[in-house]
Amino acid sequence: MKRFRPGVVPTLVVAILLPLLVSLGFWQLSRGAEKSALLHTYTERRAAEPMASTALQHTEDPAFRRVHLHGQFDPAHSLLLDNRQRDGKVGVELLQPFQDQATGLWLLVNRGWLPWPDRRTPPHFTTPTEALNLTAWVYVSPGATFQLHADPSTTTWPQLVTAVDPAKLWTTLDREGFAYELREETGPASYQADWPVVAMGPEKHIAYAVQWFAMSIALLGLFIYLGWHNAKEKHHGSGHESTQHV
Repeated sequence: MKRFRPGVVPTLVVAILLPLLVSLGFWQLSRGAEKSALLHTYTERRAAEPMASTALQHTEDPAFRRVHLHGQFDPAHSLLLDNRQRDGKVGVELLQPFQDQATGLWLLVNRGWLPWPDRRTPPHFTTPTEALNLTAWVYVSPGATFQLHADPSTTTWPQLVTAVDPAKLWTTLDREGFAYELREETGPASYQADWPVVAMGPEKHIAYAVQWFAMSIALLGLFIYLGWHNAKEKHHGSGHESTQHV
């Protein structure tokens, strides 16, 4: 029976890479399961009736819950969330402070997507001045909270930002506000409000997991082949040397 001789270097490479590839595959599977659970929760809560704004701060898990609001926008402190695309077109999302009259609480409401084809001119938008009834839902970013990449204390508004932290904004503006973004449903003050819940669906994570596992199998197969091949070469070399000595 031939001995298995893969060699020291291939053994070390496989010992390092194989566990890594397998762990990446299982990590992608877990991410896919998380996204599936997220989409299930989103579907259930988006189908429910909107809660009153007075219950919002006392809800332990507000993610994706619909809320009925009545109040006014603050057009003086608008944020433009950059690098947002719809149907292959570049644009921004418009976020504005909204004061709910029932609670006095400030909320950062995302009014939707605006096209921005020419970066040399600012995006055009208008803000209703009257009190409005809105329906919005709480957006909680999966995996990480937003971080504000702008200085809320600046006097230049609207601000172009790449991410948003509502809690930091309320602290800077010295206002009592809700810590999460609310995304407005299609209504009297919304722009394009077709909201993707996750950037990557669970099926993508499963596909990536399959790729990692396939690479693991290929690496293991190459390792086994190399070990048998080296053992075969060694065996033939030893036999040739024995013949010469005879």
